[in-house]
Amino acid sequence: MKRDDSALVKRAKEGSGKAYDELVVLYKDAVFNIIFRMVRNRQEAEDLSQEAFIKAYNSINSFNEEYAFSTWLFKIATNHCIDFFRKRKLKTYSMEQTVRYKDDEIKHDYADHEKRADKDLLAVEKAEMIRGAIRKLPEKYQTAINLRHRDEKSYDEIAEILDIPLGTVKARIFRAREMLKKSLKDILF
Repeated sequence: MKRDDSALVKRAKEGSGKAYDELVVLYKDAVFNIIFRMVRNRQEAEDLSQEAFIKAYNSINSFNEEYAFSTWLFKIATNHCIDFFRKRKLKTYSMEQTVRYKDDEIKHDYADHEKRADKDLLAVEKAEMIRGAIRKLPEKYQTAINLRHRDEKSYDEIAEILDIPLGTVKARIFRAREMLKKSLKDILF
């Protein structure tokens, strides 16, 4: 927790409205932005922000000072938005049911997103093309790119394995990726 926050929180817990007002000033923009990203409506975001601060004020004594006040406050704001969405009554329609309008009916067709054999086959074929392109790289680039992507090694681990500087590892992987882009651009992209 920030030092400014801990003093303000302590005073707010003791009943200082002025200290809580200072906390509101510190965090009002951040809370508003979190809520606005969720509700996408400025007026609702302002109302929900104000309500979130009221909830936090009413619960300030339950705040555990081992944690950051901002995290606690943002969690209250997020949960308040979730409650808001739950309370909203949205009219829903069955995906199977035909929707009737004045003089017309609309039946919806939906794409099938189930895995299909042809997609799996294409993925296997694409992976083999990439492996083939990697095999055509000079050995130092091939080794670096395989350690990074196939073996999922960090840059530091690769530097240690190959006994080369970290900058050299980064350069080799960058160059390998560039060579792969050139060799695969007409095939895959």
